[in-house]
Amino acid sequence: MDSNRIDIRDAPKHVGEEVEIRGWNYNSRSSGKIAFLQLRDGTGRIQAVVVSGAVSGESWQAAKSLNTESSVIVRGVVKGEHRAPSGVELQTTAVEVVALAEEYPIGKKEHGVDFLMDYRHLWIRSARQEAILRIRDEISFGLREFMKQRGFVLTDSPIFTPSACEGTTDLFEVKYFDDKAYLSQSGQLYLEATSAALGKTYCFGPAFRSEKSKTRRHLTEFWMLEAEVAFMDWEENMQVQEDMTVHVLKRVLDNCQDELKALERDTAPLKTAAEGNFPRMHHAEAVRKLRELGSDIGDRDDLGADDETVLTRQFDRPVFIHHYPVEAKAFYMKPDPNEPDRALCADMLAPEGYGEVIGGSQRIDDLKLLEERIREKGLPVEAFEWFLDIRRYGSVPHSGFGIGLERTVAWICGIEHVRETIPFPRTIYRIKP
Repeated sequence: MDSNRIDIRDAPKHVGEEVEIRGWNYNSRSSGKIAFLQLRDGTGRIQAVVVSGAVSGESWQAAKSLNTESSVIVRGVVKGEHRAPSGVELQTTAVEVVALAEEYPIGKKEHGVDFLMDYRHLWIRSARQEAILRIRDEISFGLREFMKQRGFVLTDSPIFTPSACEGTTDLFEVKYFDDKAYLSQSGQLYLEATSAALGKTYCFGPAFRSEKSKTRRHLTEFWMLEAEVAFMDWEENMQVQEDMTVHVLKRVLDNCQDELKALERDTAPLKTAAEGNFPRMHHAEAVRKLRELGSDIGDRDDLGADDETVLTRQFDRPVFIHHYPVEAKAFYMKPDPNEPDRALCADMLAPEGYGEVIGGSQRIDDLKLLEERIREKGLPVEAFEWFLDIRRYGSVPHSGFGIGLERTVAWICGIEHVRETIPFPRTIYRIKP
């Protein structure tokens, strides 16, 4: 009879049935008349047991010929096996080679990071990297799911922009026909326009920063979900961010147990964070706390990466730091009427030393003040005329935020460096493969 083709992840549902699996042999060993093939197909991993007398001579030779990452079609009967991670293995009836691989460059020995990054296109086939990318997918879906449930409309922002949105000179300049443009740092300014049309909007796509940072938290190309809501103040903004984070954490804990286990991730801190109730701390209070912990941070300083690391180790869940000094933040953030030298903004810092994951604020809705801030930052007012129109024609209080996908993945997976959180990382030293 013809075999049923299945995904490896569904093998436990087919115990006692003959099935067909198409994938790759990531490892194999043989002992006399028995060969053990370790198969993967992108959905899971399973061991196929090949017994010489139970398959044709052609299939036996095919099984013996397989080397690392050869592609293969294997048929067999799914059997229960309590020692196997998935509880099943395949008693093989036929093996068909699709393509024999050349000698695989990534061996079982330890390799340096640069070597693995040079072979990133192959490294992502490993169990650890596969687990990370699956969790990334779950987080991305969870973010979009939350946005849909809360009534947000996806309105993608352009990648080519005529100017900076955060007043930095660290932009990637590109030729744009007979003019020049920049790769987007953020879709926020465009979201402010779409939120005035649709109420609640978000975008989810790549952003680019040409700052020459070498830290474990920075990439030159990264993915960010940004949201903007008309008639929302800064405190409501924080609550939306908290609710979103809890939603995503619960999805990952529910759907990615195997992946978290593969990463040896301690899930206790994630479960605590998924309870919500994130603390809120004024910037001045955070500065006092950091000084108690040995930091030399100034009263008006932004929190550096080291400060965030030290501070977040004091909490068992994410913490919001709000009311940063206005000079430490972007031009569009609204000052607090009760503390004019402080912005109605907040950064959400992830626990366990991971630091800033989300940044958000209430935006300036007063036309004259926004014009002043643009000039103070030395930005060309004419480049922002369209942005100022949002204040000229029916301005309303509004707030928004951006969450960095790679930093979120690093925190949830328990990864030291963001370079493993994206399929093909781009840094100041790397643009290949």
